Amino acid sequence: MPSANLRLHAARLTAVLLVATMLLGSGLTASSAGDLQGQISAGKSAAAGLASKVAAETARLHTTAHGLADATQRLASVQRQLASREAELGRVQRALIKARDDLVDLENRLQRATSALAANLVSSYEQGRPDLVTVILESHGFSDLLESVDFLHRIGTRDAQIVSATRSARAAVSRQASLLARLEGRDRTLALQVLAQRNDVASLQAALLREQATELRTRSTDSSRLASVRSRVKSLEVKAAAIQARAAAAAARAAVTGNANVGGIAVNTGGMVQAPGGAPAAVAQVIAAGNAIATLPYIYGGGHASFHANGYDCSGSVSYALAAAGLVSSPMVSGAFESWGEPGPGRWITVYANAGHVWMEVAGWRFDTVALAEGGTRWSRGGGEFSGFVVRHPAGL
Repeated sequence: MPSANLRLHAARLTAVLLVATMLLGSGLTASSAGDLQGQISAGKSAAAGLASKVAAETARLHTTAHGLADATQRLASVQRQLASREAELGRVQRALIKARDDLVDLENRLQRATSALAANLVSSYEQGRPDLVTVILESHGFSDLLESVDFLHRIGTRDAQIVSATRSARAAVSRQASLLARLEGRDRTLALQVLAQRNDVASLQAALLREQATELRTRSTDSSRLASVRSRVKSLEVKAAAIQARAAAAAARAAVTGNANVGGIAVNTGGMVQAPGGAPAAVAQVIAAGNAIATLPYIYGGGHASFHANGYDCSGSVSYALAAAGLVSSPMVSGAFESWGEPGPGRWITVYANAGHVWMEVAGWRFDTVALAEGGTRWSRGGGEFSGFVVRHPAGL
């Protein structure tokens, strides 16, 4: 993914910057302004990559934070729904308890009515219920007859009441049992809904919090690396400024004699081409080294066995001048310059190379063995071959 490539690129640049810093600090390689400018550029590139990554992580954190805020609002809504359902669940459960109590009472009433009816039927069977004719025949006078008929009527009414009460009790028990079943079903449904919603919200919150924790850890790591890279870039910039200051002081001292020595390469600061004001120290070093060999003869292969020679070919000449500023560490052949440095023209130094020839422009001056054949010095203004050449420049220059 893009973030992974960016992380790998930043890590590689950081590693290169660390190695370069350690080498410079150990004295195993020459500390030149050209070297440091390249390392500073690499460090700034790494810092820019890390800064971009930190910004991307921050944006993702904002997105996750919005997600958490939405989840919190959703949780509040769900909690309100839960409170309503829990209240409804409480009402259902209270109604369920009452329904169970009512059912018990009704079942007791049914039991009593059934027992009374059974007792009445048993009594009627054992004692026999008098019919109306028997009552009339056995009555002693009219008043006794009325009393017996009234008694018979009350017995019939009581029996009817007992039967009706029994039927009503049975119907009430059936209705209450149905209500109880519905309430129990509603109770189970509400309980399952409450549990499911709580689980959903808890899972959402846990996932978002884990994502936020991961993003915070990633951003913290990248921020620490960014601070470290920026600190190293600052240190390299201080070293580069010190090297430039020393080079300027050496140039001032050498102006008196017209000769100096930079990194083991003989240079001539008093003759021929002079670096323009404001040019980096590395440019002044390249020009001074070019001055030192500008009029030496062209010798095929010259300057390749060693930087110190009686004459130089095209690639030996360019290698010699660039080595004075630490831009190359050993002589290079023409074709090797096709992949050296950075692509395209530079601000101060531009190298034109192919398999058969190499030359360069330094601060507007052409440095070329062809110019030596034309005018007796490798320096000239203008001219030079461009067609068929690969254009390169040192990093930062």
